[in-house]
Amino acid sequence: MGEYASSDAAAALARAEELGSVVRRGSRWFARYQVVFGCGAGLQLLIVGLLKPPYAASFSGVVFGAVMAVLGVYAGRQPVVRRGFGIRIAITVGAWALLYAAVLVPGFIYFQGAAAWWIPGAVAVALPGLIGGYLETRR
Repeated sequence: MGEYASSDAAAALARAEELGSVVRRGSRWFARYQVVFGCGAGLQLLIVGLLKPPYAASFSGVVFGAVMAVLGVYAGRQPVVRRGFGIRIAITVGAWALLYAAVLVPGFIYFQGAAAWWIPGAVAVALPGLIGGYLETRR
């Protein structure tokens, strides 16, 4: 009877390893998601900061809305997410929101149309997604 139990345990461990491998392969999409999010956020900030109103708001809204729509469909079609996904996406979006506000508010007040402010600001806003994508590939 002990022999049956050990073979069942070995089969269960093999199945767990197989499923873990499937989850690791299936959750690689999140790194791409974060990189596209970061690049889209940086591009949106550049558009807002460097184009003249009213074109800036409407064009940036269309661009970022399209990026987020594509990312939403892409994420919704993925069969697997890794443990801790909710925390990681919350950290990425939270860091993005803080940096976005830190660049946008002073930019509108003091640096309207100044590329020297908006280009480094766009890079800073893109960093949470880019760093998140890099860290996800290292997991």
